[in-house]
Amino acid sequence: MTILRFYIMMIGLNVRLTCAEKRYQNLKKIRISIVLVLSLLLLSLTACNGGYSSTINTSDATITVGTPSPSSEAVATPEPTAEPTPEPTADPADGTSLKEVFAAHGMKVGTCLTTSMTSRAMTNQLILDQFNSVTMENSMKPDSCLNQKKSKEAGTLVVEFNKDALQMLEWAKKNNFAMRGHTFVWYSQTPEWIFHKDFESKNDLVDRKEMLSRMENMIKSGFEQLEELGYIDLFYAYDIVNEAWMENGQMRSNRWSEIIGDDYLWYAFYYADKYAPESIDLYYNDYNEQFKTQTLIDFVNTLKDKDGNYLIDGVGFQAHLYTSDSLDQYFKTMDAVAETGLKIQLTELDVCLGKYNAPGKATEDNLKKQGQFYYELINGIFERVDSGKVKMDALTFWGFMDNLSWRKQYSPLLYTSNFQHKYALYGALQLKDYAGY
Repeated sequence: MTILRFYIMMIGLNVRLTCAEKRYQNLKKIRISIVLVLSLLLLSLTACNGGYSSTINTSDATITVGTPSPSSEAVATPEPTAEPTPEPTADPADGTSLKEVFAAHGMKVGTCLTTSMTSRAMTNQLILDQFNSVTMENSMKPDSCLNQKKSKEAGTLVVEFNKDALQMLEWAKKNNFAMRGHTFVWYSQTPEWIFHKDFESKNDLVDRKEMLSRMENMIKSGFEQLEELGYIDLFYAYDIVNEAWMENGQMRSNRWSEIIGDDYLWYAFYYADKYAPESIDLYYNDYNEQFKTQTLIDFVNTLKDKDGNYLIDGVGFQAHLYTSDSLDQYFKTMDAVAETGLKIQLTELDVCLGKYNAPGKATEDNLKKQGQFYYELINGIFERVDSGKVKMDALTFWGFMDNLSWRKQYSPLLYTSNFQHKYALYGALQLKDYAGY
């Protein structure tokens, strides 16, 4: 009924306009315009009432308004335009890896390794993707590889790698990883019983001659077992002695020096040179190396045979650093030691936020500073290696995820605990624009 009334009103208006036309011919165009507007309005109303069609006649035009009948051809409703899906932002680290970056400078790059890392799918894959060298974190240290029972039976020190060590050796062989050995002679993580008669800690200490014999057999047994097991070819370097010197230039007091004397260090390298394959470089390894520069230089110059040839191949810088450390000072140490002609390796690299005994919080600014430190450290190493100033064929990070680090309270490594890339990773990859600058 609403439509009918509206239609009658429209006709009435049309009649009135027709009458007015007799007197006002100049309103003709206005009438047509009004009819058009009303017709369009009627069309809108009929669309809301289920469809309607009508023809309106004027003296100038015939206008048909309405909606299609059910038999009319349907007009497809256009689909709404889909919102474009944004492309994910590519990570700058995609398409490259640490092992590719270091290979460009003739270097291997590694991480410390545990069986818990290789047994977890994500950490295992990360190691395979990023590295090509590994060092067992603990399983080749004396307290893990010396067998007390077999030593008693043999009457001398016997090395027997435990289940974890064997598992990692096999993992490295299967995945074509190179390995660093770590370590034989150390004041720490060494069982007390090896220094006592009958291999019992309750007994008296042995004498110098017996302790030298035990040292020789420990080193000999270690290399022989790797040969027998078929893993010796994996190794390119071995830390023969670890952490023998203090920052004040004094030799660290320990059972080795107490029983044998200060020359225990010379004998350790003498025996290693005697039994290690030529393919394995022999290293002295230490921390706080930037505070022991002259001590290290003086020491390695004593490690020569009667013909003046070095018994040692290189010096391992553990590189347990802090973002507050001076890289200028660190590079001065590196350059000075390199002048001996020996190789240098960074063997346990991590860069802690803050300073010693004062961990920095993992704020955005501190993490950026860490990324810059990694970038500048590794960039400086590459410059020295490429120019021939420093002989370095490998660098090892002491882990890769903060939560797996022995210094996790300092957030020292390349990835967060949930595998997120840190500025540190971009710094190590030499992606300066993403390293916190």
